[in-house]
Amino acid sequence: MEWDDAFDLGIKEFDDHHKHLVYLLNLTYDGFTLGAGQDEILAVLDELADYATHHFAAEEYWMKEHEYSGLSQHSEEHEKFSNRVMEFQRDFHQGNTNLSFEVIQFLVSWLTTHILNSDADYGQFAKEQSHIVTCHT
Repeated sequence: MEWDDAFDLGIKEFDDHHKHLVYLLNLTYDGFTLGAGQDEILAVLDELADYATHHFAAEEYWMKEHEYSGLSQHSEEHEKFSNRVMEFQRDFHQGNTNLSFEVIQFLVSWLTTHILNSDADYGQFAKEQSHIVTCHT
């Protein structure tokens, strides 16, 4: 997955998080395609899950602080993603390594759709809030 400027939200912290998630996703892909061992793939998948959890918490905190009306729906999307990744992790820990393309396809699809749609909505909200603050000064 290549970073695309269309993913930019205009909130540096979250744009940096998204770039790191793309990097971790690419490491996961490389592990699958280059035949990395199960332990290596699990380590990257675990790091991806941990970083996603960190990112989701930061986003949700920001949304709460800025009274973003889409917080509840956004949190549900994060929870569904996290649950799915935990299923992948559990399956890998149990020795089912045949999930490689399903995992990659899910991660790429979810991340792309989530950034371009759900995250773009709060990015637009942030731009509008900045504009309102600028107008009042």
